[in-house]
Amino acid sequence: MSNEKDGAIYSVRELGTGKTLVLGLQHLFAMFGATVLVPIITGLSVSATLLFAGLATMFCHLVTGRKVPVFLGSSFAFLGGYAAVKASGVEAGLTESQALPYACIGVACAGLLYLVLALICKSVGSKRVMQFFPPVVTGPIIIAIGMNLAPSAINNCADNWWIALVAIAVVVVCNIWGKGMIKIIPILLGVVASYLVAAIFGKVDFSLVKDAAWIGLPFKMEDTVFGLFSGGVNGGLVLSAIITIVPIAVATMMEHVGDISAIGSTVGKNFIEDPGLHRTLIGDGIGTTIASLFGAPANTTYGENTGVLALTKVYDPLVIELAAVFAVVLSFCPKFAAIIRVMPTATIGGVSLILYGMISAIGIRNMVENHTDFQKSRNVIIAALIIGLAIGISYSAAGSISFAIGELKISLSGLAIASLVGIVLNAILPGRRTDLDHNDKLSGSLGKY
Repeated sequence: MSNEKDGAIYSVRELGTGKTLVLGLQHLFAMFGATVLVPIITGLSVSATLLFAGLATMFCHLVTGRKVPVFLGSSFAFLGGYAAVKASGVEAGLTESQALPYACIGVACAGLLYLVLALICKSVGSKRVMQFFPPVVTGPIIIAIGMNLAPSAINNCADNWWIALVAIAVVVVCNIWGKGMIKIIPILLGVVASYLVAAIFGKVDFSLVKDAAWIGLPFKMEDTVFGLFSGGVNGGLVLSAIITIVPIAVATMMEHVGDISAIGSTVGKNFIEDPGLHRTLIGDGIGTTIASLFGAPANTTYGENTGVLALTKVYDPLVIELAAVFAVVLSFCPKFAAIIRVMPTATIGGVSLILYGMISAIGIRNMVENHTDFQKSRNVIIAALIIGLAIGISYSAAGSISFAIGELKISLSGLAIASLVGIVLNAILPGRRTDLDHNDKLSGSLGKY
């Protein structure tokens, strides 16, 4: 819907209550497909995901003085970290569900890293900090994240390729030829279409939905990080999870900068300066940490909702806050979560195949748009080692590099090692760029379509 009148932009007061509520629902639908897909893939709680996406969004608005119309949904960037920690947990004798809280500890610590960056940005200025994370580092990390995840999408598609192809086809058609809102929510439409086809042909078991209650709590304490303290805690797995997952925050923090810049460009304001990058980082970081402690995925700024802002020309943060309220309300409906939980594996595989490929493509775009110079040997070496280590270690016989510190056994994923190597090499090799214009132009999204 267009809200321009003689070149003006309507406020929610001019629109009235009814249209404002519809705009809030539209923002809910925009974020919904990608947000619920993360817990489906990882095994985390769908209800907890919706609850803490809504709460994190409202908290971020509070921290930024309700100036930034941003929605915080589930981040896809940490999927590789969840998978690596679950694999380490299985090696240690745990089930995947028992290992998930350990991964959540790592993600919670990654959220705290945002606070460190926020403090530094406040102290010395954001431009001086961002020179240590140029596209030649973040781009290859993003590429490696997508490439590491792609095999799991193929395995899910193999459950029923026809159902997976329906999801893929709908996403492609809606994204390329769709108009208006259809173009904004292709992932959601792909999921719905594929789900319906599977249900029509009897490929969905709805018994879980039938047994689920209409109203209930969004999470169980035994599934949260706090549930670990009711039994023995594997200290080595805790440390491995932290070292494996925290480096991923390097890429997601760059994503945050890009998304806040994109929102500012859409609205016509410089949110990096006012309310300040440190405030948006605090909102995102604390939202991620709290969500992870209660068994929900990491949060990230959502580009889909920025697209809705551009479509509607209504920039009042109130419409985003309404979407957050709707998400919180839905989180208390276990029957709704069950509908999401019984989604066919092939449907997940189809949309994941596109999403994971897009993650890698965004990494490439990040470097292209910021004119990364690969005629410089230092840049070639940094990118080569990041991709080589991330992919090579992940698909080696061991799948990780393990070592012991005393009685603690620590396993580092390829992505963790690659991220650390890339950051260090960029800092010590001669020829590092000191102009930070490329950081002002950062764009793209890991956490969503």
